[in-house]
Amino acid sequence: MDSFEQQFVNEYLEESRHAQEEFIKSNENKKAIFACADLITDALKSGHKLLIAGNGGSAGDAQHIAGEFLSRLFFDHAPLPAIALTTDTSVLTAVGNDYGYDHVFERQVLGLGAERDVFLGISTSGKSRNVLRALEAARSRRMTTLGFTGSSPGGMKELCDYILCAPSAKTSVIQQIHIVAAHLVCGLVEARIFGSKKCP
Repeated sequence: MDSFEQQFVNEYLEESRHAQEEFIKSNENKKAIFACADLITDALKSGHKLLIAGNGGSAGDAQHIAGEFLSRLFFDHAPLPAIALTTDTSVLTAVGNDYGYDHVFERQVLGLGAERDVFLGISTSGKSRNVLRALEAARSRRMTTLGFTGSSPGGMKELCDYILCAPSAKTSVIQQIHIVAAHLVCGLVEARIFGSKKCP
């Protein structure tokens, strides 16, 4: 390896470690984790569902999170209703073509969402127009709105009942923290619904 590669790896690992330490120390983010778990648990126990959306790596996170609920995370259990709004290419391309990309999640929330469902919008910048419009649509449907973003939440803050702000401005580091937070939320929800008191 050359000196540039060594510096790149060391600096990235240090930045990642620092963000994780700040995240661990943040009482606000711990409150957000427990609030998200409370609201999702209440919704799923009442027969409602979780909708999730994001772009790029956050789309991958939306699918990852839905998979943890529908399959399993820390132990076997019945599937929990979670839908990633990022996977149906016919819907995404039809809405993108007919209405514009800003509407690809909004239309799905309006069509699939119902009162007391939960919508989780993921945007590392807090400025993704299609996520913001989906949050607005969720509010119009009287759904609970949750957000995962970075240190600058942009327009998401006022549209979310609870928001988790990863303490970084770097997209890749924010995404690392988002998936840690998602695993914590999912682990709390499945333990509460299915009665496990075992630490994973």
